[in-house]
Amino acid sequence: MGKSALTPRRRVEIAMRGGHSDKVPFTMYECMIPQCDIERQMRNRGLCIVQRRVPVYKMHRPNVKVTQRVYWEGDKQFTRTYYETPVGTVSTLDEAAGFTSWHHEKMFKTPDDYQVLMFIVKDEQYEVDYTNFTQAEKDFGEDAIFRASFGLEPLQALISGNLIGMQDYCIQWMENRDEILKLYDAIVENRRKIYPIVAESPVSHANYGGNVVPEIIGLENFRKYYVPHYNEAAEVMHRHGKLIGVHFDANCKLLSEAIAGTDLDYIEAFTPWPTTDMTMAEARAVWPNKVLWINFPCSLHLSPHEEIVQATLDLIDQARTPDGLLIGITDDVPEDRWRDSCTAIMDGCDLHVQLHPGLYR
Repeated sequence: MGKSALTPRRRVEIAMRGGHSDKVPFTMYECMIPQCDIERQMRNRGLCIVQRRVPVYKMHRPNVKVTQRVYWEGDKQFTRTYYETPVGTVSTLDEAAGFTSWHHEKMFKTPDDYQVLMFIVKDEQYEVDYTNFTQAEKDFGEDAIFRASFGLEPLQALISGNLIGMQDYCIQWMENRDEILKLYDAIVENRRKIYPIVAESPVSHANYGGNVVPEIIGLENFRKYYVPHYNEAAEVMHRHGKLIGVHFDANCKLLSEAIAGTDLDYIEAFTPWPTTDMTMAEARAVWPNKVLWINFPCSLHLSPHEEIVQATLDLIDQARTPDGLLIGITDDVPEDRWRDSCTAIMDGCDLHVQLHPGLYR
C-alpha cells in the first residue's frame, strides 16, 4: 500500500507493530469527540477513532438479580443499582456526568458484604460474541480501530471496578487482607476464561486493565499481583499473533522497570511530563522495545495553539523516532478547548514531517 493510500486505521496498525508510516498517528477515544464538522475535518486529515465499546464476549450472572432506581436531586441524575443474591444484597450509587459518571458508592460497605461479593464474582459466566464486533468494525470502515479488553487486572478490579473502591481497599488490605486475596483469586480464575476468547477473536489488540496508581499499589505488589497476569495473557495473545497493552496513565517512574520486564507490546495512555513524573525521553529510554501510544499531556490543553503545536513537536523529537509512536486523547479535554487543542496536535504531527522528512521515508 502506497503512503498516499494509507487509511487512519492502517497508520495505527503499522505503528502498533513498531513501524512508522507517513506521519505519527493521532487517535481519540470514541466517547471524547462528538460527531460534528470539526470532527469530520479531523477524520479527513487522518484522525483515527478508537472504538472500545463493542466487546468480543458477553458476561452473565444468572443467579444475580439486578434492578435500578433512577432519581433526580435538582439537576443531578443518580442511579442506585441493586445486586440481589441468595446470600444477600449490595448496591452501588452513580451520578451521571456527561459521557462518564461519578461513582459515589461501590458494592462494599462493611466486611459483612464479602460473602455477597464472592458470590457475584463466582457467578460470572462468559459467552463468545464475535458477530457484533465484526459487523461494527465493517460498518465503521477505515476511520477507526477497534480494541478489545480483558477487563481490569484481578487486584485492580477491587480498586477501580464497582466491587470495593480505592479507600475501602486500602483499609481492607491492612485489616482483612485474607478476604481481599480470596476475591483476588476468584477474579484470577475468571480472567483466565477470558484470555482465549479475546485471543481467538477478530481483534488485533486488547488492553488489560490500567489506571494503576503506584502510590496505592507500590512496586512490590505490582510485581507480585500485576506483572504475572500481564505475561500470562500476553502468552495466549502472542500465540494467536495478537498484541496486548495496558492503560498506564498515572505516575509511572516507580513501576517503569517492572513494566519494561513484562511481555506487553504497547504502553497505552502513557501521559508524559508535565502531567506525570516521566518525560517522553525517559519513557523511550526505559521502554525501548515497547510501542508508546501516549495520551497528550492533559495540562497542556489550555495552552495557546502555537504552544500545543510546539509541545507536539517536542514530544516526537524526544521519542527520537516515529517508529512505534502514537499520540492519542484518552482523558477529558475541556469542552471549549478540544477543537483547537486537537487540531493543533494534528498540525504538530504534520509539521514534524515537513521539518524531518528523512524520518518518514
